[in-house]
Amino acid sequence: MDASKKVDLKIIIVGALGVGKTSLLHQFVHKTFYEDYRTTLGASILTKVLVVDNTSLKLQIWDTGGQERFRSMVSTFYKGSDGCMLAFDVTDRESFESLDNWRDDFLEKVIPREQEFPMVVLGNKIDLCDRQVSKEMASAWCKEKDIPYFEVSAKNNINVAEAFETLAKQALAMYKGIFESYLTDSIKLTPNDKPKKSCC
Repeated sequence: MDASKKVDLKIIIVGALGVGKTSLLHQFVHKTFYEDYRTTLGASILTKVLVVDNTSLKLQIWDTGGQERFRSMVSTFYKGSDGCMLAFDVTDRESFESLDNWRDDFLEKVIPREQEFPMVVLGNKIDLCDRQVSKEMASAWCKEKDIPYFEVSAKNNINVAEAFETLAKQALAMYKGIFESYLTDSIKLTPNDKPKKSCC
């Protein structure tokens, strides 16, 4: 693969309403945090260019609405995703308990691929005191599913870039694997291949 070529990757952020998906995205892309809360209707998209493993990546990051009434619309945005970020609020146990549904819904809608889809989990709002989900509980859930877990704060910019970069590395590795597999499967020239004789 040409190292000078920019790779476009689609990353999607999913999770319950109010967990801070939009704040995480703005912190990563713009290094800003907004106190005022606005519900995302459908999806909004931001891009960020970064270099991972000497490869220039253009991340197209889709921030999706977490309201239940948008669930069927949001799932249409999953198609073509290269990575998924599952977010929950550590001060809202229900948002954590809904991770299974978000994960299953995502994996079901992404064109049948292996279960090892690039994914990370973010436990947001660790800057707040009224925590309902312990780090141990979230880590155990992620370990069971073999998904990296990050304790983050969009407000204080704790571990936000690290989480996005980890997901970008996973997505790039999968992209390179698919790309190389495509090349080796489509171009097989071996000296043992002999033209078939046809009769008639």
